[in-house]
Amino acid sequence: MKSYLIADTTKEERIELIKQWIPDEDGIEDQGMDLWDVYADYINGKREIAEINAGMTGSFYTEEDL
Repeated sequence: MKSYLIADTTKEERIELIKQWIPDEDGIEDQGMDLWDVYADYINGKREIAEINAGMTGSFYTEEDL
């Protein structure tokens, strides 16, 4: 398995990785979430993916909760 750490990737490889995570119909736009903004620090070599993911918080609801 390839390492996705900043030290082991180029900026171009990090951009390609994020592109792979964006499905055609991701439904994220409806929530006001832009993966390019979320992972900009990773793309620019400032923070690792794990650091960004650990900093995300949110509330998740099931249909029953709504």
